[in-house]
Amino acid sequence: MKKLFTKVQPIQSGIYHKQSAPQEQPPYRIHLRLQPDSSGVLIVNASTVLHLNPTAAEFAYHFIKGAAPEDAAKEVASRYRIKKSIALQDYNDFAARIQRLVTATDLDPVSYLDFERVAPHSTDLTAPLRLDCALTYRLPAGTQADYAPAKRVDRELTTDEWCAILDNAWKFGIPHVTFTGGEATLRDDLTDLIACAEKNGQVCGLLTDGLKLADKNYLESLLKTGLDHILFLLQPDNNDSWKALETIMPEDIFVTAHFTLTPQNAQGAQETLSRLSELGVKSLSLSASDASLHDAMHGLHNTAASLGMTLRWDLPVPYSAENPVAHQTAEDEVPAGAGKAWLYVEPDGDVLPTQGAADKILGNLLRDPWGKIYQK
Repeated sequence: MKKLFTKVQPIQSGIYHKQSAPQEQPPYRIHLRLQPDSSGVLIVNASTVLHLNPTAAEFAYHFIKGAAPEDAAKEVASRYRIKKSIALQDYNDFAARIQRLVTATDLDPVSYLDFERVAPHSTDLTAPLRLDCALTYRLPAGTQADYAPAKRVDRELTTDEWCAILDNAWKFGIPHVTFTGGEATLRDDLTDLIACAEKNGQVCGLLTDGLKLADKNYLESLLKTGLDHILFLLQPDNNDSWKALETIMPEDIFVTAHFTLTPQNAQGAQETLSRLSELGVKSLSLSASDASLHDAMHGLHNTAASLGMTLRWDLPVPYSAENPVAHQTAEDEVPAGAGKAWLYVEPDGDVLPTQGAADKILGNLLRDPWGKIYQK
């Protein structure tokens, strides 16, 4: 009788890793971060993050450990008192979805792939899910100076300092990093920093005005180094901005376009979204320059939906008049993730809960340990 009421013990939390055998095609590598509440974060090929509920997280654990399907099903069936045949079917289904994920292209960096999901910002996190790294507050010539708070920092971290931060972030359990600014492509060592993240197994994104990416050789260097996704800051009245986007979209990389609605471009905003759709953009980030445009913004929400675009609210943008995470709706489309699910690092190593929270410095990554910073 005692055995029937024995509490199911969770698998020990921590990070687990699997890399395919040399003969397996295509090759892959998988990292699983098990949370204390038994949910999980699965990183596939350092390019996609999956948020898993406890059952899927346990399937991922057995998959990484190389358990035979029968053995994995037997353990799951025993632990959760379900039929072994059902557990085996569910495990095989899980493995098949992972295989599809391994071979798919142009994937959203934060995906669910039809798994029974857990909301990524609702769990008791032991570390952020993403680190937004402002590599520089420098801006391209001719850009308004107030688009980046350059006066906040008196120096930029070196390549070695940033790589040390990325390494420590990975050890702390952060699976996803984005490089932003200012304009991150003004850093000559951007490919080196992407390589640091790729070496660790971190998903790596770039937030940029994209103009430098019109150079196909430069774009190719970023892709070959390990860049996984781009947030493209569209300048709708700049032909060079559209040409850059036209260069990027045919490539094998996930792209989110960011559009800031202003009084100057509001009249043509519907046409802007249609043009983005024609280029193949499926993921859209929106913000408005002032509150008077919120009604127009809601109209753009409807247009985006009719064009099959997914709205993204949890990505920062290179310093703009208003960050899209500020637009919370009644449907709670904005995750309450600032300071919890993501952190923001300034060019000198100061850590903020999110971009723009300049009065809430949590510490500096050159001087303070990760645990102390995150506890704040």
